[in-house]
Amino acid sequence: MTIDTPSLELAARDARGLAMDAVAKCKSGHLGLPLGAAEIGAALFGTALNYNPDEPRWLNRDRFILSAGHGSMFLYGWLHLSGYAVSLEDLKNFRQLHSITPGHPEFHETPGVEATTGPLGQGVSNAVGFAISSKMCEARFNTAAHRIFNHHVVALAGDGCLQEGVAQEASALAGHLGLDNLILIYDSNNVTLDAMAPVTQSEDTAARYAAYGWEVHQIDGHNLHEIAEAVQKAKDSTSGKPQFIIAKTIIGKGIAEVCGTNKAHGEAGVKFVTESRKALGLPDETFFVSPETRAYFEKRKAALKAEYAAWEKTYAAWRAGNADLAKEIDDALAGRTPDLLKAIPPFDPSVNIATRKAGSDVLQPVCAAMPLVVSGSADLHGSTLNYIKDGGDYTRQNHAGRNLHFGIREHAMCGIMNGIAYDGIFRPSGATFLVFSDYGRPSIRLAALSHLPAVYIFTHDSVGVGEDGPTHEPVETVAALRAIPGLDVIRPGDPEETAGAFAAAFMKTDGPTMLVLTRQNLPTQNDIPVATRREGVVHGGYIAKKETGKLEFILLASGSELQHALKAAETLGAGARVVSMPCFERFERQSAEYKESVLPKSCRKRVSIEAGISDPWFRYVGLDGKTVAIDRFGLSAPGNIVMEQLGITAAKVVEAAKSI
Repeated sequence: MTIDTPSLELAARDARGLAMDAVAKCKSGHLGLPLGAAEIGAALFGTALNYNPDEPRWLNRDRFILSAGHGSMFLYGWLHLSGYAVSLEDLKNFRQLHSITPGHPEFHETPGVEATTGPLGQGVSNAVGFAISSKMCEARFNTAAHRIFNHHVVALAGDGCLQEGVAQEASALAGHLGLDNLILIYDSNNVTLDAMAPVTQSEDTAARYAAYGWEVHQIDGHNLHEIAEAVQKAKDSTSGKPQFIIAKTIIGKGIAEVCGTNKAHGEAGVKFVTESRKALGLPDETFFVSPETRAYFEKRKAALKAEYAAWEKTYAAWRAGNADLAKEIDDALAGRTPDLLKAIPPFDPSVNIATRKAGSDVLQPVCAAMPLVVSGSADLHGSTLNYIKDGGDYTRQNHAGRNLHFGIREHAMCGIMNGIAYDGIFRPSGATFLVFSDYGRPSIRLAALSHLPAVYIFTHDSVGVGEDGPTHEPVETVAALRAIPGLDVIRPGDPEETAGAFAAAFMKTDGPTMLVLTRQNLPTQNDIPVATRREGVVHGGYIAKKETGKLEFILLASGSELQHALKAAETLGAGARVVSMPCFERFERQSAEYKESVLPKSCRKRVSIEAGISDPWFRYVGLDGKTVAIDRFGLSAPGNIVMEQLGITAAKVVEAAKSI
């Protein structure tokens, strides 16, 4: 293939200069990748990627994910050069307060940033999610007459990313699924932060990825022609495999004193920047971009916009002939959801079932009302019960399937869900046992940080699991998840509360929700109206049983322990109020008036009950109140016996209330 090598070499030089100047100015950051991968950036943004800087969320753009997010100046520099709304002033404000060039790329902050990256390996799993989403878009929206989705997903990762387990979980699944729209470029510079890479690794990475089912290419990462040719070959491949490009590079290239060593990773090269800039042929003026580079990317932008205009004509014709599908995309991009409370039929009041089973029943009308919801499980569909009936399985042969089989890969599942959510068309949900949320917690945290509308349907929520014993009985897990800012943790207490929980979760578009469901059957609370239970969950907390005399006690409960609070109230008499608190986070978002109406400050005799640690409840019971909780690990025995042995009973609530 033919590329304008002199222009791209000059652009790579200018990008190196921008990175040096930005890191030197703020005296913080990572120079190694922006300098070492400058030719990769020039080849990608200068010839290989298909994008429109004026429409950074164009549906059919190639997605570029910088998994090695510490090298953020690489991305910011190339976004600036290629014409995105990232100015020189923004580069000068690198890592400064309220700038759009933060220390690591953050979703929603910067035009052209596809994902929040920084924790190593996450971007690889995100890229797999993007690739799955792209395949699902092709299957659902492309027609014989109009092909509106045919883009690629390109990720750049380093040794640190590939050492992380989440990247390997996701890479194995990508190979198994044959995601041939995925290109992973490995910036192979033989360096990690503390030392040269051979200190901690000796595996044959090429052989590993070939064994995963990827097509592997090896190139000189400083040879512009080889890079561009490898990416084009990867795009054109008919192997049916994801593409792995090993680009051998020199970290910190351009600063002779540190390049090729682990010292080049951070800002150790800053003290050599002045002489290094001169050696590169850059003028004394900092944040310099040559007129030739400006002219090259103006021409490149014009060509890209012409391709975009041609796609727009195809898209307009597709919309004219596919109004229903077009509405699905419009609703997804706008965050519009139906009223799911109305879409979910009421439960048979005579049936006492586990909330995981209630969740399975609720999921079906939710998915009928929201056709872009997809559901996956980490090899536990038979236990988590979150399979979409008649949704089909997503496989190598069937990209229209709505059920994803992640295998025993909880971390990758959550990272891949993030990639699907970042892409913004499909609504991802995924399931495992609650105790294994610790495997996926880093990705769950990033979903909250990035305001992604992911839904986690995690079951087997407490010591009620029983016979499986302490390893499978979460006690501290719900509290730990409640500690993540922006994550709604909902623990419903019966089928109708479960209906409210699913409605709340899938109608939320500005952040993730964790649905925490039981294995064991629970009594249906028919004394509480259906609407009260459902809407109460949406509000996070509500009065499940109002006192009939002067208010003396407030009993608070979540999930499976609601039954015990209600039973205790019967013993305590007319002055006892029961408050169901399925979601602290939603309750805290209510008005002060609503919260006071549910938990009046005048009543200080409060008791909480939950089959988990006591810490989160002190917010609501106060200094005078009591908690009935489990501040230890569980036991191996039938679930009802474990609950009894650990004091999760109505009798303990009564005892605690009377002791205040």
